[in-house]
Amino acid sequence: PMEKGMHILGAHIDSPRIDVKQNPLYQDEDFALLDTHYYGGIKKYQWVALPLALHGVVAKKDGTVVNVVIGEDPSDPVLGISDLLIHVSGDQLAKTLSKAIEGEKLNLTVGSRPVMNAADDCKEPVKELILSMLKEKYDIEEEDFLSAELEIVPAGPARDYGLDRSMIAGYGHDDRVCAYPSFAAMMEAGHVDRTSCCLLVDKEEIGSVGATGMQSRFFENTVAELLNLTGEYSEIKLKRCLANSRMLSSDVNAAFDPLYADVFQKNSSSFMGKGVVFNKFTGRGGKSGSNDANAEYLADLRKIMDDNGVNFQMAE
Repeated sequence: PMEKGMHILGAHIDSPRIDVKQNPLYQDEDFALLDTHYYGGIKKYQWVALPLALHGVVAKKDGTVVNVVIGEDPSDPVLGISDLLIHVSGDQLAKTLSKAIEGEKLNLTVGSRPVMNAADDCKEPVKELILSMLKEKYDIEEEDFLSAELEIVPAGPARDYGLDRSMIAGYGHDDRVCAYPSFAAMMEAGHVDRTSCCLLVDKEEIGSVGATGMQSRFFENTVAELLNLTGEYSEIKLKRCLANSRMLSSDVNAAFDPLYADVFQKNSSSFMGKGVVFNKFTGRGGKSGSNDANAEYLADLRKIMDDNGVNFQMAE
């Protein structure tokens, strides 16, 4: 019975990125650009002079939703955010990394060619061409940006990393490296004695807020709906179900990097290839914001790992 508790694997499925604003398309001199707002903890200097792709949806007033993907197919153009030429970047190079590239300058360049045979009163011919291309390919108008969710991410597929192919380089490792294995493991688990739950959530990168983040009540509400479908719903059974459940909250962990050894403490670090990582607690400073797991739970996890010959390591 669900009242006896569930086994829950949780992870998040959002990643740091750059979002397109709701009134984004504009022309400045001979360039068409999209105004943006960065999402999550990005290092801004990493996003310039880089091939970028545009992903997302455009919801139209007639109820249709248009999927947009530009920059991933080999035949697609890529997009980008410009950086200064080395010869004119003296002032920029004198700034700290956090100040050298400003968030307000992370606007996406999407074109530089004017529309052919523009009308005499056309003041923004480059923007006009971009709008005509969007109309032709996606049947969307400029005002449809108002109800769109478009995200800018590094273009290209994940790749093997290293001559020995021992690593992976790809956008969105955090937290696909946890989300996909959680789902795959649950699908392959076979018979289980307790209700299994794979909980994949949004908005972790900005504080787990909103209707789809873990600060919402959607998970509790979903469990209540499931109990109701079994004919077992009551407020006390819902509380018992949650209280009796066990969860692994999965996320990425920083592996020891010999190039930056001064920011790691070896005895409390995780290492590449040494097994899955368990963090007893998170938080910072005096464990501020921590979720410190109890010792008995960790002992049970150690036993499961050892009984099944699984390598694991503890880290902070």
